[in-house]
Amino acid sequence: MAERELTDRVALVGPDHRLAPDAVGWARRPLVDTSGIDGRHSWGRNKRWEYWNVMTPTHVLALTVSSLDYAAVHEVWVLDRGSLREAGRAVTVLPARGVALPASLGDGPVRARARGLAVDVEETGDGTRLRASAGDTSFDVLVRRPAGHECLAVVVPWSRTRFQYTVKDVARPAEGTVTVGGTRHEVPAGSSWATHDHGRGRWPYDVRWNWGAGAGASGGHVVGLQLGGRWTAGTGMTENAVVVDGRLHKIGEELRWEYDPAAYLDPWRVTGAGVELVLTPFHDRVARTQLGVLASRTDQCFGVWSGTVHVDGTVLDVDGVEGWAEDVHNRW
Repeated sequence: MAERELTDRVALVGPDHRLAPDAVGWARRPLVDTSGIDGRHSWGRNKRWEYWNVMTPTHVLALTVSSLDYAAVHEVWVLDRGSLREAGRAVTVLPARGVALPASLGDGPVRARARGLAVDVEETGDGTRLRASAGDTSFDVLVRRPAGHECLAVVVPWSRTRFQYTVKDVARPAEGTVTVGGTRHEVPAGSSWATHDHGRGRWPYDVRWNWGAGAGASGGHVVGLQLGGRWTAGTGMTENAVVVDGRLHKIGEELRWEYDPAAYLDPWRVTGAGVELVLTPFHDRVARTQLGVLASRTDQCFGVWSGTVHVDGTVLDVDGVEGWAEDVHNRW
């Protein structure tokens, strides 16, 4: 059955606080009202987060702000691409406090405060401003939204009580500064690209996924890659799309992921539905958490995408598009 494109505003949950059937589908802009994911129902299964990543010629920047009902998990992270040194801080707050997340995307600012970590994300007239600090590591970045730019918004239905709404917004131009150890570096306009991952839902306790993203200039176009896998299998929805010059092209089929969990820095291959892509990694960001019932394992491999994608009957070369592919297992 073909995926349904949403074109009008819709609520994620109905009056019974279960997944609203009319919300299942995908959209080119955030259309889903997620105010029903407020922690007052199905406590402990609600997942709310914002993740931003910015890739620059010299650094990779990331921030996470999240609430899992019983815990808040935040991170500020910076990678120096020359030395491959990581800086920043990850904090888990039990119970969740010191965090502000809007009921729906765009409804207000995102803020986190916890043990030497501070994050502020605000919409401005020029785009989205990201400010984050942890110790001697900080960044202040403006992520612009070009006119007509489209993103991928998807509702993934595991069941009426377990479901996920995600907005994957790739290939947004960024500019600003990053400071590590007292040294300030530019986030140069024209060669820095941001990706936003916005999520609201009620998850199963044990989940695994693959996620790949990338952005950059290739063949005279600005190309954004959004590739998902594993946790959408069998739901009738996918998180797969290509964005070309701001226009989203949805891929309604599951893709094949090939990589070696014993050698994450070997090439990753993602194929199917007109996609023939290889990521050649240069760094594996390894994250492990074990706090009783809360446990997670992440290998996020940053690198360069190459290959081809079919878009509207045209074969588009992908060359030098930077991004990542990841293998994640969470017990939340």
